[in-house]
Amino acid sequence: MEPLANRIRPQSLDEFVGQEHLVGKNKPLRVAIEKQHRFSFILWGPPGTGKTTIARIYARALAAELYELSAVSAGKEDIRKIVGEGKGPTLGLRPKVLFLDEIHRFNKAQQDFLLPYVESGELTLIGATTENPSFEVIPALLSRARVFVLEPLSEESLRAIVARAKIKLSNDAFDWLLGYANGDARRALTILEGAKSLYGKVSVDTLNKALEDPHLRYDKKGDEHYDTISAFIKSMRASQPDAAMYYLARMVEAGEDPLFIARRMVIFASEDIGLAQPTALVVANAVFRACEVIGYPECAINLAHGVAYLSNAAKDKSAYEALGEAQGDVRRHGNLPIPKKIRNAPTKLMKDLGYKKGYKRYDTESYMPEKLKDRKYFRKEDRAE
Repeated sequence: MEPLANRIRPQSLDEFVGQEHLVGKNKPLRVAIEKQHRFSFILWGPPGTGKTTIARIYARALAAELYELSAVSAGKEDIRKIVGEGKGPTLGLRPKVLFLDEIHRFNKAQQDFLLPYVESGELTLIGATTENPSFEVIPALLSRARVFVLEPLSEESLRAIVARAKIKLSNDAFDWLLGYANGDARRALTILEGAKSLYGKVSVDTLNKALEDPHLRYDKKGDEHYDTISAFIKSMRASQPDAAMYYLARMVEAGEDPLFIARRMVIFASEDIGLAQPTALVVANAVFRACEVIGYPECAINLAHGVAYLSNAAKDKSAYEALGEAQGDVRRHGNLPIPKKIRNAPTKLMKDLGYKKGYKRYDTESYMPEKLKDRKYFRKEDRAE
């Protein structure tokens, strides 16, 4: 059955509760929705305050095709599939609205890839984030989107939302629920539904019991999600296979997407193990593929195999750190002139200008730009023994 939070989700602004400073009478988002004004924007605010609902109401008002992605698991290929590589603007067709949840999880390269589609109007972007976008979204993308700040829901708003669920509960239980929710409607509705489905009635006692259920505690968009994956990665990094296996088990039992777990393992194999044990990337990729083909419950065994291997592997971050330093130089100095001796020389003019002159297949002289010729990104002391 569809979760309670989705079943009672507002379908229009008239049903929407809270965020009056944005969707109240004559307020910016209400005006934009009512006038069907098409533009990209970012919704910044705590979990469970209406970001997804606003995005869906906006897309419905535009009669647009709505695509919903989570930046935690999505990538460039997902964007390509939406816009259709090389097809150009879809003039005369329904506009395409991309709702990108957790936009701060998109790295700079992914945001750069998204930018031209937003700039050309092929995609209208609605980003959602719990983090300050001025630190997490690249300036070029940020300059093409308005930022709207959502506030935690007031007690009055939460009461109105919970009342829609039409689940009977005492005043004490209502007060407990509001305190637990802390301005997060999804949190309130999830625990309310859990208590009702597990125990048949809602009281302070059943709410507390429901809180202990691991499936209810693990909100895939909440703190538990990020805290657990963080503990998982840190345990593998510290070569503690028992701790890593425990956090893997928590995620598996909570129904976490196995591809999300496996994707993080692929990243870990290059970022943390790297040159110390290059086969780690092969193993991690094999685990990812197994999860793709097999799925739960059996792919949990593949995940466990990978976790044991990665946790026990030697660690070496030198390739990861070298890339970071090189990127820093590129940002600081821009595209420095490439030495002529290693430039391509397909024409006579280029040869006359000295391109490729003096090139030797096995050369000991630095191929770095002149300004960086003594720069070293790989240092022996950074390498694992």
